[in-house]
Amino acid sequence: MRPRTLRTALATLTAGLAAAGCLTAAAPAAAHERPPGNHCSPAVSLTGFSDALDETTYDGTYVGNLSALARDRRGSVAALSDRSHLFRLDARTLKPRGVIPLADENGTALDSEGLVVDRDGTYLVSSETEPSVRRYSRTGEILGRLPVPDALRTAPAGRARANGSFEGLTLLAGGRTLIASMEYPLAGDPADVVRFQTWRRTGHGDFRPGAQYTYRTDTGLGVSEVTAAPDGRLLVLERGFTSGVGNTVRLYLADRRGATLGKTLLADLAACPSLGATAGQPQPNPLLDNFEGMAVTGRSKGRLEVLIVSDDNQNAVQTTRFLRLRVSV
Repeated sequence: MRPRTLRTALATLTAGLAAAGCLTAAAPAAAHERPPGNHCSPAVSLTGFSDALDETTYDGTYVGNLSALARDRRGSVAALSDRSHLFRLDARTLKPRGVIPLADENGTALDSEGLVVDRDGTYLVSSETEPSVRRYSRTGEILGRLPVPDALRTAPAGRARANGSFEGLTLLAGGRTLIASMEYPLAGDPADVVRFQTWRRTGHGDFRPGAQYTYRTDTGLGVSEVTAAPDGRLLVLERGFTSGVGNTVRLYLADRRGATLGKTLLADLAACPSLGATAGQPQPNPLLDNFEGMAVTGRSKGRLEVLIVSDDNQNAVQTTRFLRLRVSV
């Protein structure tokens, strides 16, 4: 998504993730790393940031508009552009190692926002266009499509707003439950509540719709990403933008409480050290931008290693920026 005004809305959730792996990211020439201790809060520290991919191209494709991240095969991270491109990045340097185009069944580009690498190496990709969740092969061929409840479809077919449906996608630990987070509330729902739709994997390996959960956002913020944590809870990224002020980005930990998801603030990223970052537009902290993709990439000393990326919207005053966080949950 490309928020240019203050957003209100979102979210529902449910727990857990298949996370692990090791990722320490940032190209040496463009990375800014510090020892642990650069605290954003008691639970979160910033271990580095990288603008290495800002305004770059790979194989003739603009490397930007990044809306989702997922731990991929050993030594790589998948990064999804909302302009229908899937990049494979080196886990250590973030340097692109491959790119594949994505499209729907008619060859039309997606508004691709959420990404999961399934246990067999195929990709699950959510798009806000319908909305939809499709499965793609390692080389970008469509292998299938998940059923979506009618109420979550974009109006007039359903109650979802255009460009405001499936924004995040994650798979719980064990690989049996998939979750997609809505960006905006459905028509008729409270202005600060969104749905999180789940699917359960059947014995045949496909997914069928499961329970829905609700999640209440902070005033003016929406959910830009959801990522499962190994213990069954969820990391939730809430984001907003106010012209002349900049972005608000907060990281929450959510757990299931009946049909709702309770949340605990882990960090407001405006409180992180800037580490020398610069911004092309007003920001409460020059480190901030339109952060939209997030993945748990490993563990270090009992904490989760979390990688976050911003969607620059191919806008001259925005930046494709990666943050590396160490998160205690």
